[in-house]
Amino acid sequence: MMADGSTMTNGEDIENDDDDIVSPDDLSEVLAIGTKESHDRAENSPFVKDFLRGRIKRELFKLGTAALYFVYSAIEEEIEKHKDHPMFAPLYFPSELHRRDALAKDLEYLYGEDWESKISCSEATRPYVDRVHEVGHEDPVLLVAHAWTRYMGDLSGGQILKKVAQRALKLPSTGEGSYFYRFEAIHNPTAFKRLYRSRMNELEVDAETKQRLLDEANLAFKFNLDVFTELQEIGKDIKEEVQDIGLPAHGDMGGDVSKCPYYAAKMAVSGNTTYACQFAKTLIQQPTIQLMLATWVAALAGLAAWYLM
Repeated sequence: MMADGSTMTNGEDIENDDDDIVSPDDLSEVLAIGTKESHDRAENSPFVKDFLRGRIKRELFKLGTAALYFVYSAIEEEIEKHKDHPMFAPLYFPSELHRRDALAKDLEYLYGEDWESKISCSEATRPYVDRVHEVGHEDPVLLVAHAWTRYMGDLSGGQILKKVAQRALKLPSTGEGSYFYRFEAIHNPTAFKRLYRSRMNELEVDAETKQRLLDEANLAFKFNLDVFTELQEIGKDIKEEVQDIGLPAHGDMGGDVSKCPYYAAKMAVSGNTTYACQFAKTLIQQPTIQLMLATWVAALAGLAAWYLM
């Protein structure tokens, strides 16, 4: 549920914008480079890979949205308490970044008006939420790590995941069910991320604090991975939803475009007999076509019987 325009899942790109002037000692660079291994583990988790391929079950999407609601509620509750803290005030962008209200709208769409009575904080989500509150109570500086991990990752990958979810789950293009991925107050995500990084890099943090922030960011990645793993396990007991019957897309061809019916049809029209056979074979394998053929054969049989009478 978190990926950027390339392959990121949380945090932000390690590659910076061309006009960024960065130093390896900058906090944003320390976090980006220092969390790469954690990020890769999260990105390559089965749940995330399935999501990006459009193989997301509606019930898992609902549970994942509920998990995010509890996480963001905790983060934003603590942010509001410490919005004037000198180590967090420069990163306080509630209208641009806060996600709790958007998630509440999504949950209302997914679960109905009584959504609050239908969701609960899962076993894997609870430690994440508890840690955020612990940080807010004991060491608010570490909120920077949680905000960076969540907001920059979701801002980076929001548009991709929104399109995947809308297509796979047939969510309305008007936004219902996917408001979480819409950052309406941010008109230029690249410019905003650059601003956010620059604000982070201007924070007065010593080497020890940078290390603590890095450790906390890696912990945040671990919490996210735990949630992904939990969802993946839950998904094993959920029956796959029946999708609308249709010709498979390229993504279902195992990477072999020659197996794509649309490609085969194009080649067949051009006179390629190999692809004409492939196209015919693909069509016959479709349940809808099989039903049409059965009906057609029955009709022909009836006609033949009438003719021979």
